[in-house]
Amino acid sequence: MFAATIGFFDGVHLGHRCLLGQLCAVARERGLGSLVVTFDRHPRQVFGGYVPRLLTTTEEKLPLLRSAGVSDIRVLRFDLALSRLSAREFVRKMRDEMGVRCLVMGYDHRFGHDGGAGLDYSSIANEEGVELLRARELDGLKASSSAARRCLEAGDVEGAGKVLGYAYRLGGRVVHGKGVGRQLGFPTANLDVPEEKLVPACGVYAVRAELRDGGSHAAMLNIGNRPTMRDGGAVSVEVHLLDFVGDLYGETLSVELVSRLRGERRFCDAGALAAQLRDDALQVRRLNALK
Repeated sequence: MFAATIGFFDGVHLGHRCLLGQLCAVARERGLGSLVVTFDRHPRQVFGGYVPRLLTTTEEKLPLLRSAGVSDIRVLRFDLALSRLSAREFVRKMRDEMGVRCLVMGYDHRFGHDGGAGLDYSSIANEEGVELLRARELDGLKASSSAARRCLEAGDVEGAGKVLGYAYRLGGRVVHGKGVGRQLGFPTANLDVPEEKLVPACGVYAVRAELRDGGSHAAMLNIGNRPTMRDGGAVSVEVHLLDFVGDLYGETLSVELVSRLRGERRFCDAGALAAQLRDDALQVRRLNALK
């Protein structure tokens, strides 16, 4: 039997962690397990219209949820059939299929196709034999997925980290690029970032790169379309690992964004760009020395 909470939990930010902490406390008090019910896709992917880029893929989100101390996680497929369930039907589904006996709702959360500010969730839950509790909002805590997205879209990775409670991450398989970085003396690993993942504003960033074998390296990340080389086209995500020698093609690489060094800009020639990259590398070393 479980105490549960529901949500998409994109980013598993500090506001989410506040809710999850309350869920775990309620579960302990009632001798229940703590369950998170989440979804395999953003609901707007089903409803249509604007769909935000994600702070966390499902693969990234699950370990973050587990780190909050919950007993179990259920990932539901969000489709039209699920979206058409009323609030009462959804409570029954959790009670009968998941063993939910207590539901902890975020202070402003709604669910069910008939959900809204005017719906008496407490009465519905109680009538179905499920205790409903509203989580409290911590004073001064204004964390939200939207706030984290706004920071990242502006290139403010440090601001995003304050909302999330951890450094934002990008990851993907290393694929072949055009070899421009190698020609400049800064070979890069080109990341094939999942399409649904939010990529921060174009620019150069100081990052920590983590390899599949657990190795960690100071690195610099470039997000952009290489205007000096007149490449144009799609935005690329390229990582240069400092003091690293090896072949990363086909590997999965994850980077933790530490700070934005500068915006992307066009240089007069490849030599000027290479000189700037040397300065960028020095900044990365200084930032890592301060950590």
